[in-house]
Amino acid sequence: MTESQRGPAFIQSHVHAFADFQGVPEVVVPDQLRSGVRRPCRYEPEIQRTYEEMAAHYGTVVIPARPRKPRDKAKVEVGVQVAERWILARLRHEVFFSRHRLSERLAELLETLNGRRMRAYGKSRRELYEALERPALKPLPGEPFEYAEWKVARVNIDCHIEADHHYYSAPFPLVHEEVEVRLTATTVEIFHGGQRVASHARSYVRGGFTTHPEHLPKSHRAHLKWTPSRLIAWGESIGPKTAELVAAILEERAHPEQGYRSCLGILRLGKRYGAERLENACARAVAVKARSYRHVDSILKKGLDRLPLFATAGDAAPPVEHENIRGRAYYRQEA
Repeated sequence: MTESQRGPAFIQSHVHAFADFQGVPEVVVPDQLRSGVRRPCRYEPEIQRTYEEMAAHYGTVVIPARPRKPRDKAKVEVGVQVAERWILARLRHEVFFSRHRLSERLAELLETLNGRRMRAYGKSRRELYEALERPALKPLPGEPFEYAEWKVARVNIDCHIEADHHYYSAPFPLVHEEVEVRLTATTVEIFHGGQRVASHARSYVRGGFTTHPEHLPKSHRAHLKWTPSRLIAWGESIGPKTAELVAAILEERAHPEQGYRSCLGILRLGKRYGAERLENACARAVAVKARSYRHVDSILKKGLDRLPLFATAGDAAPPVEHENIRGRAYYRQEA
């Protein structure tokens, strides 16, 4: 699980909170919650990556509360209690037929609650906010915060990394290296050693490839030991149909390197099922023009490689004769 998947709702709620207040506080003090703090520490807690980016964008800092120090925390629990008593309690007998209408009603009750004068202070929450908090808030930045997810990936021998079920190219010298991937709604950035090494427009095509030709080595000597000819030769050591399927996969890709991952997966199925079964499965895949690792794996898992590929004339079942079956001669009768 990526670090941003642990708490996107938490981070987005802070973004909306800043926008609602129309200003940014100097310091944000969250609890030592997992979605906001990657590694809790009394002295140097490690902030979740996306949360830290958001704080930098808005010009604030995140200082988590110390573990087991309730006085460090804001009075959040009391605010929840107030909302339950003055908002939710008033909605218990009301019926709503759309989310929009519920949101409107909640906004009405919230405005009423914030405008209600508190006996202990002699002022409403809105008045206290305008007098004490608003002057202390910093202005919002001109650009909205762009939410991004971070994950760690490894560059495969095909010079691609996998991110959200799609494959993006990275420079070939980074093959087998671990990189960081930053995903937004529109872009995918790849970082190595703190430096950005690749950037792509984000694609939501599951199993697809986004490739920059300059990332691929072609005939470069540094391109490891894997080549199309070597993969085909490995397939020939198993059988002619395996080699034919490997060659077809490499041929139909825009760049042969994009098929390396599928070919390696198919060839390594021989260790699990044996060369004979893999050859039979590849023969069936070639016959039905199935060009992927998943097809071959499915054939082997279901045992389809053990069945005859095509029925011969001698294997055909004899015609069924029954009084309820009219037969083809019936349709040749003249009216």
